[in-house]
Amino acid sequence: MHTSNPIGRWALTAFTWVVAILFVFPLLWMVLTSFKEEADAYTDPPRLLFTPTLSQFAGILERGFLPYLGNSAFVTIVSTLLVLLLAVPASYALSIAPVPGTQGVLGFFLSTKMLPIVAAIIPLYVISQNIGLLDNVWALVILYTAMNLPLAVWMMRSFFLEVPKEMVEAARVDGAPLPVLLFRVILPVVAPGIAATALICVIFSWTEFFYAVNLTAAQAGTVPVFLVGFITSEGLYWAQLSAAALMASLPVMVIGWIAQNHLVRGLSMGAVK
Repeated sequence: MHTSNPIGRWALTAFTWVVAILFVFPLLWMVLTSFKEEADAYTDPPRLLFTPTLSQFAGILERGFLPYLGNSAFVTIVSTLLVLLLAVPASYALSIAPVPGTQGVLGFFLSTKMLPIVAAIIPLYVISQNIGLLDNVWALVILYTAMNLPLAVWMMRSFFLEVPKEMVEAARVDGAPLPVLLFRVILPVVAPGIAATALICVIFSWTEFFYAVNLTAAQAGTVPVFLVGFITSEGLYWAQLSAAALMASLPVMVIGWIAQNHLVRGLSMGAVK
């Protein structure tokens, strides 16, 4: 939008700031509440002036937050690596080297996202129990890999389609074998797209709740399961819950901040022909 009217520009800027503040306000309020005592978090009207404290964070660590954090980190990292390991060759085959039936394969990948997870939880629970994976982090690794793989293939296929065909043909004329073609010619071009795909898989795995709360207990619980413990019959512990939510959100926010350039470049690939 372009306007030569100074008042219009100021109005647009003010409106943009208001929208941005509305989106960021819940996060800011969570940060403020995490540094309050529990009594200060329950005041009505809310208390903006208070003495900051780290007692809530110490309490979170005493309640055993680190094992849940470790489980989430392990499941997220391993499942994301498996997704990339499987999605890269699949996306290459479905874009640069398509075979008969490619559209059918793409349709199959898409159809796997149409089944509500609640419809599959009972069979998954029984299978996990029978093979000894109930309350086991490897059950979540397998499920998160299967959950994110269709999305990763669809995203990365669009990135692979952006690779200039002339570059691929030149490498083939030079006699480059498939590993060299894939790792030295194609992957450097689609690296931002791969980074964006990996970040989205990390976010989906880190925040997944339904599988974790139904298939894990004391041994393999993840961060979202830990947060549920603050919902009791006595009500919500707002200050503790805010501190736990802040600690749970920090890893993803830091990763997103570090990879923001790759994320923007990756998500914009294929948007403009």
